[in-house]
Amino acid sequence: MTQTPIILLLLLAFCSAAFYVGRRRALSVAGGQIRNLHSLPGYYGLYVALWAALPALILFGLWSAFEGSIITQMVVAEMPASVRALEPAKLNLLVNDLHNLVSGNVVSGTPDAAMQAAAERYRNLQSIASATLIAVTFGIAAVAGWFAFSRIRPHHRARNGVERIIMGVLIASSLVAILTTVGIVLSVLFESIRFFHAVPFHEFLFGLNWSPQIAIRADQAGSTGAFGAVPLFAGTMLITVIAMVVAVPIGLMAAFYLSEYAGPKVRATAKPLLEVLAGIPTVVYGFFAALTVAPFIRDSGTILGLDVASESALAAGLVMGIMIIPFVSSLSDDVINAVPQSLRDGAYGMGATQSETIRKVIFPAALPGIVGAVLLAVSRAVGETMIVVMAAGLSSNLTANPLEAVTTVTVQIVTLLVGDQEFDSPKTLAAFALGLMLFVTTLCLNVFALFIVRKYREQYD
Repeated sequence: MTQTPIILLLLLAFCSAAFYVGRRRALSVAGGQIRNLHSLPGYYGLYVALWAALPALILFGLWSAFEGSIITQMVVAEMPASVRALEPAKLNLLVNDLHNLVSGNVVSGTPDAAMQAAAERYRNLQSIASATLIAVTFGIAAVAGWFAFSRIRPHHRARNGVERIIMGVLIASSLVAILTTVGIVLSVLFESIRFFHAVPFHEFLFGLNWSPQIAIRADQAGSTGAFGAVPLFAGTMLITVIAMVVAVPIGLMAAFYLSEYAGPKVRATAKPLLEVLAGIPTVVYGFFAALTVAPFIRDSGTILGLDVASESALAAGLVMGIMIIPFVSSLSDDVINAVPQSLRDGAYGMGATQSETIRKVIFPAALPGIVGAVLLAVSRAVGETMIVVMAAGLSSNLTANPLEAVTTVTVQIVTLLVGDQEFDSPKTLAAFALGLMLFVTTLCLNVFALFIVRKYREQYD
């Protein structure tokens, strides 16, 4: 809706006026004496403003969500019977052309008179709906604001009402986040169940061959496909381990240096420069890995007599490790600085050196936060796609040799869902099964990290 910003700005102005009127009303009923009011005048104004805003915003959101589909159904219902009798796929294409014609975009063919009439009808209904929305939204805002305004009395608990409304908004926001997560999990789970109806679970989980391409004729090689996910998870773990071997030691040592050894000037300069690595786009890291690191590793291997693939897990892992160093160093630095100074002073008072204090006092105390930082880095490495595509390739090899080409789960998910796909074949549904297994894996990592955090937090709280 093109009028959405204007409506929201007008509603904001209306609520500001409601706040001012409610505040003035509270002062008026109190005879100008704030001590006669249960709450401060601002709470009364905020009470009226919230009552004017929330019902109108809820209506506006629901209207905006369902307006397009309702208008489309009304327009399609008025079209000739031959159009309504079309197959669902063809009808969807026609509706898409209708939307493009209304918005001025390119349609799939030359629109006929019926399509032009439908587009004109759609625009008329859209104009009527917009005008009705404005009237109903501000009508509800006015009625709700007047209801709150009429309840203003000296002993009205406006502060309690405002806090209840804000608490309801916070709970609703939390429910949105929770329901979104549940929806994501269920959508992946249902599609994965469809996949496991076609491919046995044990074959997917323990199979050693991954070749999801299904041939058209039965006499072609690999006509039934192979959906063993072990090579994908092995490649993911290999690249992740290489990345963590690079990122964790460098990140932790950088964090301890910046927190315990570096002076204020060095810290103020080095930490922002280190965090710049996190702002570089991953495609740039991919170019760096493909054009610089991978050829260097291949040439170095040739000199040493090693057979190194042009795209290797080592190249992708090294560059990925460089990319996630800031995730470890920055978060670990914040956690180390949060360790109470009294622990350091106590260690120094008992004769410990600075290095002994770091190893035996600061590091154990900061370990829960460091585990969280490392886990975040692991999740970042597991979910990385662009670097792997450009530096490690798409070959699903089951190997522990970092000099060979491998692929990861996320790369295969992207590969399976590229282009026009039919969501009724095992090839496409395999992407959801991979996503489900990746979700379960990261969940297990989170549970393990929570165990470590709770174990050491009890010792240092």
